[in-house]
Amino acid sequence: MAIKDTPQEWRITGTVIPFEGAKTSVRTDSVVMPDGSVAGRDYQVHPGSVAVLALDDEGSVAVLSQYRHPVRHKLWEIPAGLLDVPGENPLHAAQRELYEEAHIKAGDWRVLTDVYTSPGGSDEAVRIFLARDLSEAEGDRFEVSEEEADMEHARVPLAELVRGALSGELHNNCLVVAALAATAALAGDGLDALRPAEDPWPARPF
Repeated sequence: MAIKDTPQEWRITGTVIPFEGAKTSVRTDSVVMPDGSVAGRDYQVHPGSVAVLALDDEGSVAVLSQYRHPVRHKLWEIPAGLLDVPGENPLHAAQRELYEEAHIKAGDWRVLTDVYTSPGGSDEAVRIFLARDLSEAEGDRFEVSEEEADMEHARVPLAELVRGALSGELHNNCLVVAALAATAALAGDGLDALRPAEDPWPARPF
């Protein structure tokens, strides 16, 4: 049986925003349940994100480590960032993040997968791209600050990322999802069968 997620919106009788930050906010909706009762649902309102699995000709992935204060860990991740501009083309945002965080450009781009990171508590949607035909970006490296000033960079074989995810050594959501998705694509119809980079994204129209 083929299954797929379907858009649906239950009736909201009221909304309050108890917190509004620079990039995200917290919202409480009063939602009418199927039995007619009304329940409060708190969630983070998020602009959306992009992430990039940059795969080189040797089968290794560009990764970086960054301190993430909420979980008190320095995590290995793939390049990623917020959709800072409403309606921004996610491909352009992904190309920017790959340049800024890894100083890499890519000649071939595909959509690897689209995910909601934590749909019970956030409306964050992430589009994860596959980037290939890699080369060093031109010009000076992007100037970093705050947590990014402590970044480490590496190229790690895709199979090693999968091993680390399954062994509990790697925890970043986008890295784990991307590594498993790329491995599944390679075992299936191949990377060239992935969706084009400009494929529509209903979660964040552009």
